[in-house]
Amino acid sequence: MPFPPEARYKHGGIAKTGILLINLGTPQAPTAAAVRAYLREFLSDPRVVEISRPLWWLILNGLVLRTRPRKSAAKYALIWTKEGSPLAVHTAKQATLLKGYLGERIRTPHLVVWAMRYGQPSVQKAMLELRDQGCDRVLVLPLYPQYSASTTGSAFDAVFATTRQMRNVPALMQPAGWRTVNKTYLPGAPLYEIDDELQKADLNQQNATLANAQQTYDRAASLSRTGSGTQANFDAAVSALRVAEARVISSQTRLARRNGFAPVGGIIQQIYFREGEMVPAQRPVLSIMPPGNMKLRFFVPEPDLPKLAVGDEVRVTCDNCAADLTAKIYFVATAAEYTPPVIYSLEERSKLVYLIQARPNRPDALRVGQPIAVFRGVKTPVADKR
Repeated sequence: MPFPPEARYKHGGIAKTGILLINLGTPQAPTAAAVRAYLREFLSDPRVVEISRPLWWLILNGLVLRTRPRKSAAKYALIWTKEGSPLAVHTAKQATLLKGYLGERIRTPHLVVWAMRYGQPSVQKAMLELRDQGCDRVLVLPLYPQYSASTTGSAFDAVFATTRQMRNVPALMQPAGWRTVNKTYLPGAPLYEIDDELQKADLNQQNATLANAQQTYDRAASLSRTGSGTQANFDAAVSALRVAEARVISSQTRLARRNGFAPVGGIIQQIYFREGEMVPAQRPVLSIMPPGNMKLRFFVPEPDLPKLAVGDEVRVTCDNCAADLTAKIYFVATAAEYTPPVIYSLEERSKLVYLIQARPNRPDALRVGQPIAVFRGVKTPVADKR
């Protein structure tokens, strides 16, 4: 297979890292023709629809692409903005913000680009841009909250399809934690392993010493029974055997401690060290949050403070959340504070507010850091009883 021409690789240059953000995709315009082209590419992916290809080709081209594009185009038109597709606009902003964030914190040369798995800009176009800019390493970041073959797996399919056409293939990197973060673990479940080669070698050595001590003890015991050996030699053999057994137990304990187990049941919130990284002593490797530790923090101005009390239930809403979410207040601040710099509100901020914390009735339905709206109005609140 002939490869497309590309610039000659230059040795000795400064390493440059490319960061590729990949989102799902969007049509180029809210029209039936543009939606049809987008759906054809999207639904032709065998990762997305896993049925017989000839059968699906007939369904896709004979039914879906004849009826769905016009209906979907009308819905796209309802959310389309002056800048274009909302998904494309927000993905481009993410890339710009990430570039600024990294530019303030790291000095190594890097480039941030974004692409759509289906539609434009394509993954191929973005990968070729990184190559032309001299990136010899590419960090691929599919923008999905968890791994799925039809999303993350398909995104890497597109990346690999592009590298198959390259003479100089960059070193590809991918996040190691999407299968772990936000995953629920039961108490005692294994979480991670630390390099244990030295501990295994030490245990093998102590087992060998124990075997020799056992042979010495057996020989001394046999001689003692026949009266050929001295009591001193037998006592020394017993002592050496006990020391060897203790050292084996100590080595087994050190080896077992190289594995981390969940102390409580909960959800992995953050991973501080990845596979292959050095972990300093007394440093956490990851954080796990039990469901009971989930709390809601919100602020109320002084006129609304008397309307809420510890034990009251409040109604909680958020984007795409269930409609029956409530929370029970367990803390009300006794001192006012200035409005925090990041509060999502449709109204003007008050200068002084009071912090209130509540426990949600369904902690599994919420995520850490998720913006919420809190309303009074749950029946028979404690404050109203008084």
